[in-house]
Amino acid sequence: MSGRHPLFKPLVFVGGLIFGFGLGFSHMARPEVVLNFLQFDDLGLPFVMFGAAIVSGVAFALLPRLREGAPLTGDRYERRLKPFDRNVLVGGAVFGVGWGLSGICPGAAYASLGVGNVTILWALGGMFLGAYAQGYWRSRSETRDAAAAGAD
Repeated sequence: MSGRHPLFKPLVFVGGLIFGFGLGFSHMARPEVVLNFLQFDDLGLPFVMFGAAIVSGVAFALLPRLREGAPLTGDRYERRLKPFDRNVLVGGAVFGVGWGLSGICPGAAYASLGVGNVTILWALGGMFLGAYAQGYWRSRSETRDAAAAGAD
């Protein structure tokens, strides 16, 4: 996007570095930690997630009051709610099964590479393949729906 602030990409990169460091430091980039959480053996993960949610929640509550627009884009702060529908329910369930089987979620998978877990490449390959398959399926169903609407 050409209208973005010149520091947008470097700051997104720095944000990713901080995020990855935090995942590695808290051991959330290790699949066995996530699997232990899912088996109720290690409850450290909720503290990390809730801590991040509290910091983000406070920032998103205060920033619109302190600034008129987003610092790097100038866009207005606004809520973009997605309706709770069948796609959200099915997608969340499929995501949860994948998370439970692999013990890793997408952000932590990339951080896991950084802490030396090279076998996570199999999970990343599966994520890319699954996302591609879903995009292909969705585009085919949208094309089919558009053709059916045009035939009416």
